[in-house]
Amino acid sequence: MLSESTVPRAVLVFASISVFILLLYGASDSPRVHSSSSGYPFNIFPSRLGGSDSKIPINGGGDYNKLEKVLKEAAMEDKTVIIATLNEAWAAPNTVIDLFLESFRIGQGTRRLLDHLVIVALDEKAYRRCMELHTHCFALVTQGLDFHDEAYFMTHFYLEMMWRRIDFLRSLLEMGYNFVFTDADIMWFRDPFPRFFLDADFQIACDHFSGNSSDMRNRPNGGFNYVKSNKRSIEFYKFWYSSREIYPGYHDQDVLNFIKFDPFIEDLGLKMRFLDTAFFGGLCEPSKDLNLVCTMHANCCYGLDSKLHDLRIMLQDWKTFLSLPPTLIRSLSVSWRVPQNCSLNYVHQHDSPEKSVQQTLGH
Repeated sequence: MLSESTVPRAVLVFASISVFILLLYGASDSPRVHSSSSGYPFNIFPSRLGGSDSKIPINGGGDYNKLEKVLKEAAMEDKTVIIATLNEAWAAPNTVIDLFLESFRIGQGTRRLLDHLVIVALDEKAYRRCMELHTHCFALVTQGLDFHDEAYFMTHFYLEMMWRRIDFLRSLLEMGYNFVFTDADIMWFRDPFPRFFLDADFQIACDHFSGNSSDMRNRPNGGFNYVKSNKRSIEFYKFWYSSREIYPGYHDQDVLNFIKFDPFIEDLGLKMRFLDTAFFGGLCEPSKDLNLVCTMHANCCYGLDSKLHDLRIMLQDWKTFLSLPPTLIRSLSVSWRVPQNCSLNYVHQHDSPEKSVQQTLGH
């Protein structure tokens, strides 16, 4: 039995422990932000350890308001925005960002789309450069990660950046925004919206297009997609992000190739379509006719210098095409002088990630 002198001491110790636990719980259970349109709980800057369900906003709650302000100013009437990400390596003068913005200015029906473009800067220098060049900029800084250098393909740094992007895009859907995501090494030559499918929740460009927009054997490229905000797309992005743990060491594009056959996608009722490379081409599979092309991607290309070389030729080809007499433009099937410095070996080396993952898992 405790003595009378021991009881107050025990009560004091118990009370101290209780207060500590309450403080610890309160610190880890920071408030969630709710989208007024979807009602889904989310945070803009999830912990890289906690995944998309983390409640810890890395940059603080004020970033939600900043992001909401930028999105609202840039959004079309149906709450659609165009999103591009940028780091220091691609933001330097006379590099990728300059070519990207130039393509909008010289494209057919694309200049007006700059009003709806939000550039998401992944580091401080990229943000400062964005503010010099463009109206709608947002700084997405991830604690403990530095994205300013060139992200070499399939390095740990590259994978972190790709998965960070997927989780950020998930948060936009939860805020009720539709988006067209575009890599900055994609040239916009025509307004792509007339070429999008009206009935799709998720539609994506391809490294290789089979000829059938519903064929799951198409080889999608995560650098360009158009996604509508709804429960199906939100749950799909959560599933996509969480699947990185099932396929460790793979980037988002390869993981998409694995999960697109998963029964969960069918159970969701997600309507997925693949975009024809005749309109949404790339160096993997160039658009064959400049009379049709909307966008061209410097994919299947390693190294910033090689990418810049072929992008500049691509822009010059487009300018030459526009300078032709209208009658000649319509009568010719004009194509590209690229790829040159970029290599198509990527297509052969990564022809079947489904097979490689089966070998990895011992199937």
